[in-house]
Amino acid sequence: MMQNILLAVSGLGHAEEMLKLMGEIPSIQRAKITVLHVVPPQTTAEAMTAKWEEGGRILVSAIQKLQLNPNQVNSVLRQGEPKDVVCQVANEIDADLIIMGSRGLQRLQSILANSVSQYVFQLSSRPMLLVKDDIYVKRINRIMVAIDKSDASKYCLDLALFLLRDIPGGELILTHVMTDLKSPSAETAQVNAEKHPILAAAVAEAQKQGVKTRSILSIGKPGEKICSLASEMNVDLLLLGSPDRRPTIAKNFVDLDKLLGTSLSDYVRINATCPVLLARTAAA
Repeated sequence: MMQNILLAVSGLGHAEEMLKLMGEIPSIQRAKITVLHVVPPQTTAEAMTAKWEEGGRILVSAIQKLQLNPNQVNSVLRQGEPKDVVCQVANEIDADLIIMGSRGLQRLQSILANSVSQYVFQLSSRPMLLVKDDIYVKRINRIMVAIDKSDASKYCLDLALFLLRDIPGGELILTHVMTDLKSPSAETAQVNAEKHPILAAAVAEAQKQGVKTRSILSIGKPGEKICSLASEMNVDLLLLGSPDRRPTIAKNFVDLDKLLGTSLSDYVRINATCPVLLARTAAA
C-alpha cells in the first residue's frame, strides 16, 4: 500500500524525523524513499549556484538523518516552483504518500505566504502527511481515524490498519462526530459506540486484522472535536478523509472554500497537535 514515499525537505521542521520513526514500522521498511529538495528561481547566477550548493547539503543531511538502506533511497534536486515540482515528482514516482513539513498557517495567511504544503494539498490527489513545525513527533503507536460514510474515510481506515497490523501493542482509535443536536447525548452514545452504524463496520474490519480498537462518539463541530480528541487521547498520528471539492478543470485555481474556512481538513491540519495524514480515495 505504501511502496513509494516522497519526502519533500526544506532543511527545517520535523518531516525527516517523522519518516525515520515511520521507518520502524515493518510495512514501511520495504518502501522506496525519494528525498526531494527544490531550489526556487533566483535572480542571479551567483544566487542560483549558492542555492544549488545549499540544496545539496540539505539532501545529504536529510539522508544521513534517515539512516536508511542506500538501495531504498533516491535523492532528487530540482529547480523550479516548489509546489509545482513536488506535485510533478510525486506523479513521476507514482507516490503512495507525500510527507512534508507545514508551518500550520491560517487559511488566507498560507496562500499569501505562498505555503508549499497548502498548494500541494490542493493540487495533488495523493495521500499527504503534514508535520507541523511546532509539534512533537513521537513513535507511532496510537492512530486515530475520523470515520464517516465517505470513500476517503474508508481509505484512511485501510491505511491505518496497514500501519498498525505490524506495530506490537498498537491501538486504533475510531471516532465519529455527530452534528445532529437531536442525537443521543455523548454520554449515552459512548456506551455503545462500537455498535454505532458508522463505526461498526470499521470495528469489525480492525478485529478481523487483529488490531486493538477503541471507539468514540461525540457531538459538536467535527473539526474542533477531532482535534480535541486527538489531543486528549495523546494520538501519534491522525488520519482524515478529504474528498476533493473541485472539478478537474479547476485544479489550478485556488480553493475558495478552503480560504473561507469551510473545509474540515483545513481546520484539522492547522489545529491538530499531532501529524495529520490527509487522504482522498485509493483510486485518486
